[in-house]
Amino acid sequence: MSTQPPRINTEGPFEEERLPSYRPEQFYPVHIGELLKSRYKVLGKLGYGSYSTVWLCRDMSNRDYVAVKVLATNMSEQASSREVDAYEHLSRLGSQHIGGAYIRGLYDTFDISGPNGVHGCLVQPPMHMSIHELRVRAESCKFSPPLLKQTLICILQALDFLHREAKIVHSDIKASNIMLNIDDASILAEFEKAEEENPSPRKIVDSNRTIYKSRKLSSPRDGLWGQPVLCDLGEARIGTCHTGNIQPNIYKAPEVLFDMKWSFSADIWNLGVMIWDISENKHMFNALDEDGEYSPSHHVAEMVAYLGMPPLHFLQRSQETRHVFGEDGNWLGAGDVTIPSVSLERSEESLSEQDQQTFLRFMRGMLQWVPEERLTAKELLDDPWLNDSRVRYISVLRP
Repeated sequence: MSTQPPRINTEGPFEEERLPSYRPEQFYPVHIGELLKSRYKVLGKLGYGSYSTVWLCRDMSNRDYVAVKVLATNMSEQASSREVDAYEHLSRLGSQHIGGAYIRGLYDTFDISGPNGVHGCLVQPPMHMSIHELRVRAESCKFSPPLLKQTLICILQALDFLHREAKIVHSDIKASNIMLNIDDASILAEFEKAEEENPSPRKIVDSNRTIYKSRKLSSPRDGLWGQPVLCDLGEARIGTCHTGNIQPNIYKAPEVLFDMKWSFSADIWNLGVMIWDISENKHMFNALDEDGEYSPSHHVAEMVAYLGMPPLHFLQRSQETRHVFGEDGNWLGAGDVTIPSVSLERSEESLSEQDQQTFLRFMRGMLQWVPEERLTAKELLDDPWLNDSRVRYISVLRP
């Protein structure tokens, strides 16, 4: 058993220090062994992000394992409250919809005071890796069709519940926000034992702050991963009609780009574009200008290439469309932005001709200019392509 945890070189950045926006005073200095809220004992570090660190803890009130997300002070109060508000709204519904099983739960919330402010904390079920991490494990870095279909069945059930019953727009669907649940608790016990016997490397910054290396959970012994679960409601919006900027750049729906009103169908567009990442191992939209910077004009040009010209009545919903389209609906571009010569058929490279046709028909149900013309999550669950192999969720990724 190791008695002296390994220290790393204190000169270079480590873990969350590598984040471009990292400021040490914004992160609470969690220590392994610490008791949070006099209840949650910190066992080890699961990971980190721009606005939080995540820790495996044991709930000393019942000995269960939980994940505690400790929010940074630079996470806006609005974003933090959105997540809690969304969970409180869901709990009040008391719904029996099956989609609720595919949304990460929330056990508890609390605040802790750090050296530089108050940090919100969320107590949730521990999760395994994201489907992004699962995808990159495959030799091809692609989900096989059966795995893709079963993943989408779960996520569409989650969205059907959010949209139809809860009236919530998730607004931040990406592969890193879809994680696999843990069916085998022995994985968590192994994590705890490994941290005790071989403590994680750490960087001692000063007497108050230690930065720990994240420890990975082991793979399931039977080779079968848990079901995919939609996570992170920090950008969720309650209600049927909204305005404002949402979604990662390359996933933005047309109505969001053009500053129109948006609703549940923005999630459907977002999901459709994300599918390309995990099934084709590339983004559907590059949306970059000549300097490699994100460009809305280039993004819209690629949309035109894939979908054809948008209907005039859609363009008339916003003055923003006049930057790239004329009053008659013709393409103007912005500067020298031209419509690229691409299509969904040429861009999809994995399927046979027959399978490609049914798959792209499914995709086009999500990728429509007019939000009201996109299929709903419930309608997509009945799609023939999705239903030809409703098999048990499997973990084997085929090249």
